[in-house]
Amino acid sequence: MQSFEEMGLKKQLFRAVDALGLVEPTPIQAKAFKPILSGKDLVGIAQTGTGKTNAYLLPLLHELNYSTDNHPRILILVPTRELVLQVVENVKALSEFMNVRVFGVFGGTSINTQTDMVSGGSDVIVATPGRLYDMALSRGLTLTNVKKLVIDEVDVMLDLGFRYQITNIFEVLPQKRQNIMFSATMTDDVEALIDDYFIKPKKISIAVSGTPLDNISQSCYLVRNFYTKINLLAHLLNTDEDMTKVLVFVSNKRHADILFEKMELEFGDGIGVIHSNKTQNFRIRAIEDFDAGVHRVLVTTDVMARGLDLNKITHVINLDVPRFPENYMHRIGRTGRAKERGNSILFYSVREELEKWAIEELMDYEIPEIPFPEMVEEEEQLLPEERPKEKSQKQSKNREGEASGPSFHEKKDKNKKVNLGGKYHREIKKKYKKPKTRGDKNYNRRNKKK
Repeated sequence: MQSFEEMGLKKQLFRAVDALGLVEPTPIQAKAFKPILSGKDLVGIAQTGTGKTNAYLLPLLHELNYSTDNHPRILILVPTRELVLQVVENVKALSEFMNVRVFGVFGGTSINTQTDMVSGGSDVIVATPGRLYDMALSRGLTLTNVKKLVIDEVDVMLDLGFRYQITNIFEVLPQKRQNIMFSATMTDDVEALIDDYFIKPKKISIAVSGTPLDNISQSCYLVRNFYTKINLLAHLLNTDEDMTKVLVFVSNKRHADILFEKMELEFGDGIGVIHSNKTQNFRIRAIEDFDAGVHRVLVTTDVMARGLDLNKITHVINLDVPRFPENYMHRIGRTGRAKERGNSILFYSVREELEKWAIEELMDYEIPEIPFPEMVEEEEQLLPEERPKEKSQKQSKNREGEASGPSFHEKKDKNKKVNLGGKYHREIKKKYKKPKTRGDKNYNRRNKKK
């Protein structure tokens, strides 16, 4: 594989890459560099954790020259606020020895503050689709100079319902531009977006979704129910010293809050939680504390599965089996990054077996199962969705206590009569038929004489 030096990066960019300790490009970075420099539309399919953020940042920054223009020339769309902040940090790190103005635009904060922020001029804007579209409509941000459009994690954006905003953003962008798209999965919606807006794109694919990463060790436990899963998680955290930085995924915000409240009683400040109902400042602080080692455990949901790029996560634990098997790949991709070893543990119940089998079928790999520890207490308490459904319904009874008869009965004779109308409808109307055409005014007159 070629080195960054052999790629011919300009001196300022190469200095930044060297300062970051990056030695050689990942496969997706090596494959995407020249096609992006060519100016042609590009679609990259790459699994999370393969370095696809730098795959588009390196060539874009390589050809970005100094400008005094106030309007951005590069627009990068991502699905979550967390990913906005992380891509902005990536741009700043790579452009340390360059004069690049980069800003992040996202919801949850004042739109007026962000409008003032970008009014002084920008080269690169990283944004979530909703807030960017709002700013474009209010003319707080002008997009007429955008030459490069990047849509990262496009499959997630479409899953989150951003298709309307994305298509409307296309309408306010210059027609002459380069479109660059990266996704972990190629869905029908993604294909439709490419067909509608891309011009003969170059397609590259590295480690397509469904291929388990070689440096991630996977295992699973069969667990009775959700509350027993919490006990098992606490047991593993108390007995395994290698679990120093653990990311725990659950399927929804309610499960995240339940888990956090239970675990906080035992682990205190060692556990944090983020999901879409938390304020922006709370989410940023939770991620920073987790990254700094203040929190040993961070509880999150699938919405965050691709908005986190944290280093040295030792374990990813799936407390719930994801509904879509592709999401499992995105979850476990949070560990084992940058060629480091990672660990993934899946907790599943009997009612989640089908989802587990779907994951194994996607990967073409059977996840090794570990026996449930005898010392872990099994809980009787169930979540509402775990409780058995009552199939039979009580039959209604009449006043005498007898079972009611059929709901409908035969009509009485007086109610069987049909309304035939008055004398006009029964007799007179028969003499006067409608004309065959609107223009045949004498039709009724001729028939009447007969």
